[in-house]
Amino acid sequence: MISADRPETRLATRLAFLAAGFGIASWAPLVPFAKHRLGVDDGQLGLLLLCLGMGSVISMPLTGILSARFGSKPIIIAGGLGLALVLPLLSLANAPWILGLALLAFGASLGSLDVAMNVHAVDVERAANRPLMSGFHALFSVGGFAGATLMTLLLSFHLGAFASSLLCSALLLLAIAAAWPRLLRATNAEEGPLFVMPHGIVLVLAGLAAITFLAEGAILDWSALLITDKALVTKAQGGLGYTLFASAMTVGRLGGDAITARIGDRAALIWGGIIAISGFVILLLTPVPFIAMAGFLFIGLGASNVVPVLFRQAGSQRAMPAALAVAAITTTGYAGILLGPAGVGFVAKGVGLPIAFAMLAVLLCAVPACARLVTPRSA
Repeated sequence: MISADRPETRLATRLAFLAAGFGIASWAPLVPFAKHRLGVDDGQLGLLLLCLGMGSVISMPLTGILSARFGSKPIIIAGGLGLALVLPLLSLANAPWILGLALLAFGASLGSLDVAMNVHAVDVERAANRPLMSGFHALFSVGGFAGATLMTLLLSFHLGAFASSLLCSALLLLAIAAAWPRLLRATNAEEGPLFVMPHGIVLVLAGLAAITFLAEGAILDWSALLITDKALVTKAQGGLGYTLFASAMTVGRLGGDAITARIGDRAALIWGGIIAISGFVILLLTPVPFIAMAGFLFIGLGASNVVPVLFRQAGSQRAMPAALAVAAITTTGYAGILLGPAGVGFVAKGVGLPIAFAMLAVLLCAVPACARLVTPRSA
């Protein structure tokens, strides 16, 4: 039996996060190929892409139930294998309904892996008795960068979408195979009810996760339009904002465990929230382009460790089983990413995109405001 507090289990957790980030990012460069192959317009493609999110959100609550009863190991393996097996199918689908079903399965695999790896991370971190969650989440970002870069390079060399996806799937399989024997087995599965409606502190944690993910999703989908409309950069440089944000978030998470160990979870939420809010203020109010663009760095650094802390608190609370709490936070987080940008667009249509982003900053005030509520006094 593998102890939870060993280098092997930490390696397995990192590989799971790496595989999840690598898998979803490997799909992104294939989207234009799928659109061309199927001959669909942007609206039809948007509906097809929604299937990925639907699959994730549907699978997440079920994964929490299964992880609570059987442990996270079989779910991580099944989710990772699902990503690896479905990815090549995404490059072959020759009809919209086939791609929709494949994306539904791909999203379900990703959602299952996402919940299970966070449940596993909570167990490993608890056994280590020191912060590890930020480092685990940083590996998701590293995997995303690696997956998008590798797939783009392979496609640039005219290897073909199917052959490129097969190579990426092979790397996914290697990661899951390496993690397999090192993952924790279920030794004391929780015997509580199969489903518990999120309540108490879990609702607050889930709400904070949704707000944080909403801000991230808005920056992904709307930052380019915001900074080009404000003439901070040219249209060709529109992606610079998200690049700065994502880079800062990755760096923040790589160093986040050491910082959190020093200052505690409560201070990490308070100062992280304040720094992220300051980033929005700099971005929206500063007329000097290079200073305004630095706002993305502040947002990324500030938000980088908020979600890892929320997952850690979900694992330590006693209002409901940890696996179900992690599933609730993951589901609401994904809902924030999937539905939030549409809400930002709706608000922007009425009052303008800068005001919509200002409202995101106001929502983020809930993070430092609720820090004392969601963290114990010792954190």
